[in-house]
Amino acid sequence: MDISKIDNNFAERRDISSKQDIHFYNVDSAPFTVYGVFKENGLYRRIPEGVAKKVSEGVYALHTNTAGGRVRFRTNSPYIAIRAEMNCIGKMSHFALAGSGGFDLYADNVYVNTFVPPYDVQSGYDGCIDIGNENMKEITVNFPRYSNVKTLYIGLKDTASAEPPSPYSVDTPIVFYGSSITQGGCASRPGTTYPCIVSRYFNCDYVNLGFSGNAKAEDEIINYIKGLQMSAFVLDYDHNAPNEEHLRATHERMFTQIRDAHPTLPILIMSRPKLYLNDFEKERLEIIRTTYNNAVAKGDKNVYLLTGAQLTSLCGNEGTVDNCHPTDFGFASMAQAVISVLKNIF
Repeated sequence: MDISKIDNNFAERRDISSKQDIHFYNVDSAPFTVYGVFKENGLYRRIPEGVAKKVSEGVYALHTNTAGGRVRFRTNSPYIAIRAEMNCIGKMSHFALAGSGGFDLYADNVYVNTFVPPYDVQSGYDGCIDIGNENMKEITVNFPRYSNVKTLYIGLKDTASAEPPSPYSVDTPIVFYGSSITQGGCASRPGTTYPCIVSRYFNCDYVNLGFSGNAKAEDEIINYIKGLQMSAFVLDYDHNAPNEEHLRATHERMFTQIRDAHPTLPILIMSRPKLYLNDFEKERLEIIRTTYNNAVAKGDKNVYLLTGAQLTSLCGNEGTVDNCHPTDFGFASMAQAVISVLKNIF
């Protein structure tokens, strides 16, 4: 059944042929500014290719997923179009394609609409969203969470202005390190992941180092993160430590190495966002809590802890698609908890 023939609201709205006055710009050129990802060897990446190869095969496979990528600019165009060239589109049975492979659009920090890929998307797609006015506005287009982007073009009315974006209020990024949840599975669209919600709230740049199933606190990724400039660091890889022994051997070690490199950096430690824990999950929570307690005992004034119960205080046990990966409701709950901590910092 083709639902779009029954309900027109489900029809794909990608046609840009009606825009005879459109002009496309490569986002790698001024006045557009790309955040959260960078171009290397023909693909946008979240960490350098050489670093990713050293960390693990999994991280190497995932580091070109554009989670956390954004392009920002100012324009008075009455519509925004995209033309995306992609070489990998994530498709999963429990994950909306708009979240894994779509882009979404914000104007003046308010959600407008989503560039939804066609179901049979293979190597990219076009899309167009009408805004309905020609006022000057701040535009953010969020990149897909589980797909690779080779090139992105932005289409504007040919007589419209295109100007550099206003700077972030906090231009040194928050760095998030963690699992598939950090990467953004299973948000319905890119802008509803918890790092993205937190970034919008504080008008803050951020970097998403979520590596689905592959955040294991390896030496190579620790050394890379140590070298980053950060306004805050969020440590969130409970789900990806293979067992309690691995978590015990790596968690406090990673925290300590980041702390030694950044003595006054705000560091937020998080356990898995889950309300009801089984016995081994409770043990993992205590390992994470020990890292926090030991830091506090040493006089650390810039370390914070959020437990699963706190992260799910808004959604309870109704915030996931599979008792693990958050829905938008679950991500909103996580973001609320993170914001409650970081607002005292920012």
